[in-house]
Amino acid sequence: MTDQRARIEWRDGVPIAQAFDDPYYSLDNGVAETQHVFLAGNDLPARFGGNFQIAELGFGTGLNLLVTWAAWDKAGQPGTLSFTSFEAFPMAADDMAAALGHFAELAPYAKALLAAWKPQSGAIQLPNGPMLEVITGDARETLPAWDKQANAWFLDGFSPAKNPELWEPTLLAAVGTHTKRGGTAATYSAAGAVRQALSGAGFEVTRVAGFGRKRHMTRARMPDAK
Repeated sequence: MTDQRARIEWRDGVPIAQAFDDPYYSLDNGVAETQHVFLAGNDLPARFGGNFQIAELGFGTGLNLLVTWAAWDKAGQPGTLSFTSFEAFPMAADDMAAALGHFAELAPYAKALLAAWKPQSGAIQLPNGPMLEVITGDARETLPAWDKQANAWFLDGFSPAKNPELWEPTLLAAVGTHTKRGGTAATYSAAGAVRQALSGAGFEVTRVAGFGRKRHMTRARMPDAK
């Protein structure tokens, strides 16, 4: 797949991906959604410390990164944070700025991200923040070639019904392969096929309360030993 820019339309101030007809974040509260699904879903920030690696399927607006960065700052744990995201359709800087402009509490982090945003440039050390790498292209090709393992995964592709490629069992198996022992994954999706694929990838899978209008979401943990 060749790299392409995301095509965006706006509905009540929320960016919608035209390719999938799905919003980039909760219509209720995008920050609270990330905190509930991806931070709490991965037991963060309690697990921060050391050289902590987060990986993500779907960078989108960068909101998950900013919420994580703010939580990491507040936690004040020693160590480093790396954030790697696999994104097929990187968002143009002006669209990203418009989307992130809704979250005043994250303005300093958004400003730093936007100043550095060049999805083709490889890893970027954000000022006093995480090492960010957005790997562009089809995750089914780029993730298996990744040479690292994550402590925590944010599985944030668009809805499995609209973007099934990011929820295929073979891709989630690659997520499992690229997860450290004791590592975790979380997603807003509670679809049975997603939970089954994560289980098949070696995770212990739990369905828990979702955010907002979603009744359930999924948490997963890689056992400490085989």
